[in-house]
Amino acid sequence: AMNTGLDMPQLIALAAAIGWASGVRLYLVGLLTGIVGYFGWVPLPSGLQLLAHPVVIAASGFMVFIEFFADKIPGLDSLWDVVHTAIRIPAGAALAASVFGADHGVMAIVAALLGGGFAATAHAAKATTRAAINTSPEPFSNVGASLVEDSMVPAGLWLAVAHPVVFLVLFVLVLVLSVWLIRKSWRFLKALFARVARIFSGRPDPGVVPAFQLKKNPPGDTPNV
Repeated sequence: AMNTGLDMPQLIALAAAIGWASGVRLYLVGLLTGIVGYFGWVPLPSGLQLLAHPVVIAASGFMVFIEFFADKIPGLDSLWDVVHTAIRIPAGAALAASVFGADHGVMAIVAALLGGGFAATAHAAKATTRAAINTSPEPFSNVGASLVEDSMVPAGLWLAVAHPVVFLVLFVLVLVLSVWLIRKSWRFLKALFARVARIFSGRPDPGVVPAFQLKKNPPGDTPNV
């Protein structure tokens, strides 16, 4: 069935997966979709075929490389999230709509609305949990969370095409979990936005000093907090 194009359950699952994953790893979504299309492993909907152009693949790959490291550094990851709020959500809407394209006009509009919503939910869950993780001093939880996100994106995209019904069931569970995480972590995100506003306004940022003090202490010493 795969050679004749994707059927409706696969298209719906793929649009949901792409919208969602764009809120977490937009550039990785572009790169994986492009590579799969370039090698012809999955017949891409016509709206997504532009991603398979070698120049687009190269640009996506470059941004994936940058984001991979930016997302592992405590503090920088949250700044990256703030900047990408205006990028991931509309991109998630546009890419989800592109799954259906001109053939299914109404479905494309629905996919754009839902894709944008899914991207926003995923982005908010990622940003709030990361802001919460960044309040703990050790960086391993940060790197761990980032690696989980790195692996969830290809796994989700693969599952959407290979087993769309399984994907959609898991997707509903992840949505519920995300809303719960956002509610639990919201105050950390509010504190983060306040801190970014402080940094950009030129006022001193009290959050940075304890982190530097912790780094200076040799192992076994008590931190000067």
